[in-house]
Amino acid sequence: MAARTKARKRAFQILFESDQRGADVASVLADWVRHARSDTRQPPVSEYTMQLVEGYARHADRIDELISSHSVSWTLDRMPAVDRNLLRLGAYELLWEDGTPDAVVLDECVQLAKEFSTDESPSFINGLLGRLKDLGPTLRD
Repeated sequence: MAARTKARKRAFQILFESDQRGADVASVLADWVRHARSDTRQPPVSEYTMQLVEGYARHADRIDELISSHSVSWTLDRMPAVDRNLLRLGAYELLWEDGTPDAVVLDECVQLAKEFSTDESPSFINGLLGRLKDLGPTLRD
């Protein structure tokens, strides 16, 4: 598995854990980093994972607003938690990270949905992230 793919998967896991625990995402990230440093059996948290999680945290309110306003007939709280957090990660990376091609972001979020969510989730995530991608940087502010 490529390094960025692993980093993206870990970032998703951190966002998901934060969501499930109702904990601050920065605190969950710090827990993951501390645990990886104190237990050699745990994989390290990469710089890119930290960049994704911290970036999401900086723009969390705007990202949730965008997901809510562009999803059809779905509120954030009604979405499966996996989907909600994959959308958060994908939206951040599409709109604020310029180093990864949009097609890669979409594909990897869809692959994570196939691995962790429902049968309908990949197409839902692909459609909503595709909508955000098409609107692009105009959504940042």
